[in-house]
Amino acid sequence: MTTGDAPVGLTLYDYETAARERLPRPVWDFLAGGSGTESMLSTSREALDRIRLRPRFLVDVSTCHPRTELLGAPLAAPLGVAPMAYHQLAHPDGELASARAAGEAGALLTVSMFASCTLEDIAAAATGPLWLQLYWLKQRGPMLELIKRAEAAGYRALVLTVDAPRVAHRPRDARNGFAVPDGIRAVNIDTSVMASAHGSTSGESAIARHSKEQFDSSITWADLSWLREQTELPLVLKGILTPEDAELAVECGIDALVVSNHGGRQLDFATPAADVMPEIAQAVGGSCQLILDGAIRHGADIAKALCLGADAVFVGRPVLWGLAHSGSAGATAVLTTLISEFEEVMALMGVPEVQHFSAAGITRH
Repeated sequence: MTTGDAPVGLTLYDYETAARERLPRPVWDFLAGGSGTESMLSTSREALDRIRLRPRFLVDVSTCHPRTELLGAPLAAPLGVAPMAYHQLAHPDGELASARAAGEAGALLTVSMFASCTLEDIAAAATGPLWLQLYWLKQRGPMLELIKRAEAAGYRALVLTVDAPRVAHRPRDARNGFAVPDGIRAVNIDTSVMASAHGSTSGESAIARHSKEQFDSSITWADLSWLREQTELPLVLKGILTPEDAELAVECGIDALVVSNHGGRQLDFATPAADVMPEIAQAVGGSCQLILDGAIRHGADIAKALCLGADAVFVGRPVLWGLAHSGSAGATAVLTTLISEFEEVMALMGVPEVQHFSAAGITRH
């Protein structure tokens, strides 16, 4: 894996091809695979592809401004990096490279609680805003410690993933007996909590084994009050897919929602985020910010998401593809490619400002 300048002119799919060629097969399967029949790996993309853009002309687009804010953090475009564990699977520099890339591109980075670099080192490498993602563990002590460390390091929000009371069955990982490789670990959490994520067993995913052992599947909406009491940071819920849950989140005072089906890695046959975003946007009525997550592969997808009612999008796997290709330079190229494409779409759609995107800008077929 190289770490030099990333070649100019590659599409995100070029980085995908390069990553597939460079990463060990079990690692690639872990990053690329889905749950159950893996139906969701295609349906989320298909949902975005069904949307067509409706351009307006004779608009002054001599200057387009993709800049926006997300929970008060200024961004070069409505773009953030989704939480993903163990970036060192893609490149030795791991989340440090991702932090540098997000900062250079002007994007938000959401750091997984299972990051392979320390929260403090990631913060030191970052020049852009950071959020911390959490799964709810049976042991609340490690969660609370992470929250306090994140606050001290300058993280701007907490993201609780709610669609994973346990990790779903992922056939590729089970066939490969996938476990976190030697030399890579979730360095922000005590090794005793993470022990079962290591050690390969034929026919079993160590990731699924670990989640059954450590994730608290009994939590309800009532438990969110405990989390709110622990911090003054904004709270974000990731994995919401229904207006009913969105309304409950608003009642709980949640600051933002990530509308997501977990990249097709949790509930098989779940609704794609793009299909439910309009009704969720209507349900929250502007009471919290909305982020669309899943299958973002072109700047036009950002425009589509904004027309659907989102305030921003999260991109996941392509950032790891960029890391595998050329480290921080590759991840930066992935993010800046999306932003450049988005700015071009703004000009060609006749939308010079992000806030001017609306439902009138799209149609479905």
